[in-house]
Amino acid sequence: MRIGELSRRTQIPIRMLRYYEERGLLTPQRAPSGYRHYQEADIEQATLVSSLVRSGLPTRLILPLLRDRQLNPMDGDETDDGDDDLVALFAAEFARLDSQVKCLSFSRSAVQQHLRRLRATRVRHTPTGT
Repeated sequence: MRIGELSRRTQIPIRMLRYYEERGLLTPQRAPSGYRHYQEADIEQATLVSSLVRSGLPTRLILPLLRDRQLNPMDGDETDDGDDDLVALFAAEFARLDSQVKCLSFSRSAVQQHLRRLRATRVRHTPTGT
């Protein structure tokens, strides 16, 4: 598929997809005409990259994460990313994301409770028989 279709299917702007390619986060094939050609698997990868970027993960950390996924370490493959600095960076990002999730959950609960009260008030004040 071409970049426009990938953009439509992922809801990621073309400009961002090009940026991801510049950073090495997406690697489309190139047609002889120079057009980018994406595979079905690129949909998942682009969506993951977009989610990681939106959650605040630096692109310099996204690349080793993607490489690790491609090696499929769940099958027992060893990765070359055992660098202590990288481990520390990912641990810090994990802690930051965990804190963000807790904050979002707390905020979500508060908004949900307020919405319930608003809806309940609206039902009590809605005229009947009209």
